[in-house]
Amino acid sequence: MSRAHTVAFFPEAAYGPALNSVAIAQAVSDLGHEAVFLTDPSLTSVFEERGFETVEVDMSDPTLTPEEKANYWDEFINRHIPNFDDPPYDQLDTYVVECWEAIVDTAKWAEADLPEALESVDPDVVCVDNVIAFPAILGSDVPWVRITSCSETEIPDPNVPPYLSGCLADDREGHHAFEARYKEVIGPVHDEFNEFLAENGVEPYPRGLFLEPSPYLNLLKYPDRLRWDRWNQLDPDRFRYINGCVREYEPEYEVPAFDGHGDEALLYLGFGSLGAGDTELMKRFLRFFGDRPYRCLVNVGEYAEEYDEGGIPANVRVERWFPQQSVVEQSDVVIHHGGNNTFNECLYYGTPAVVMPYVWDGHDNATRLDETDHGLKLHRSNWSNDELEAAIETCLTDETIRSNVATTAEEMQAAQGRETAARLIDELLVEHV
Repeated sequence: MSRAHTVAFFPEAAYGPALNSVAIAQAVSDLGHEAVFLTDPSLTSVFEERGFETVEVDMSDPTLTPEEKANYWDEFINRHIPNFDDPPYDQLDTYVVECWEAIVDTAKWAEADLPEALESVDPDVVCVDNVIAFPAILGSDVPWVRITSCSETEIPDPNVPPYLSGCLADDREGHHAFEARYKEVIGPVHDEFNEFLAENGVEPYPRGLFLEPSPYLNLLKYPDRLRWDRWNQLDPDRFRYINGCVREYEPEYEVPAFDGHGDEALLYLGFGSLGAGDTELMKRFLRFFGDRPYRCLVNVGEYAEEYDEGGIPANVRVERWFPQQSVVEQSDVVIHHGGNNTFNECLYYGTPAVVMPYVWDGHDNATRLDETDHGLKLHRSNWSNDELEAAIETCLTDETIRSNVATTAEEMQAAQGRETAARLIDELLVEHV
């Protein structure tokens, strides 16, 4: 191990990358280094509650109040709920382009605070878990690590489906059509991004690229057994897979007793903050569960007030939040949206999943899970009761799916992804600091 150093983590202002960075930071701390988080104010408590020092970097307009930011988010979700039903190709003109516009704005806002934040922390290495470049980091003399919490498809290759496409591995026609349309649609926002880079002394990126690989170290969270076959193999000295990189185990969840329900299969439904906003769809799930012989835990996020207690079936528990690792480990089947934390936690704990994606790389994760027989993919809303019940029963009983998930879980747990990530960061410190 190197002598003690300061390792700064700068994740995207979203729970998935934030908690993945927590996992690595915990292991980095175990090696004796000091982990510090550069964070948007909205996530400061996530890191401080876990014992980490933070330095705030605004990634949105700092003149807005928390209420105004929340209202913006609610409006964004409500505006795009109809688009959640569209296939990935059709989402390019709506959700995807608006997301990239918002992400470019986050980079611009962050650039106002980042130079001072880096100076105050004085890190020996910076770990960036984001999808966009920050000139202050690229232009500093500090080695930086790129952490890819999102799907492996974020690192392009001619033999890998385009990022966000949800294409099957062998759908060459679909690959080409999606990539061409993607580059066309994001053209204006990408031009704006390149102007921002130029203003800050960074060379322009090729169309479609918003973040380059690190010249030092790149950590891919993706599970090893679900990787795609690449035509251009990644340099093993710079690109390393960390097999889901699950954080330290958080609080144990005690499954409640359900009146009139004993040992039926336990299901967990979690659709993330975006999906939870579609309360009509969530209520449809509640009605479905109420007529089936399952025990069900349903995460409704910040929308708990939308659910009348009298309308919640006896075999369902609705909560704003669950200690997800414990719940996933105890569940027999998880129904989720393809978010990277839930996707990896299900595989890590050996729990089959029905994935019902609606945006971003949830489409990629759902397709990959289905085509490798680790679970099933369904449309988020265009399903009949019989179809959803059949998918759940398949995940409960199909020997191929259950065997694949068990094997992948065994390998992911043995790989010790977060410890591997910390060791690689430590080796980087030895070499460059």
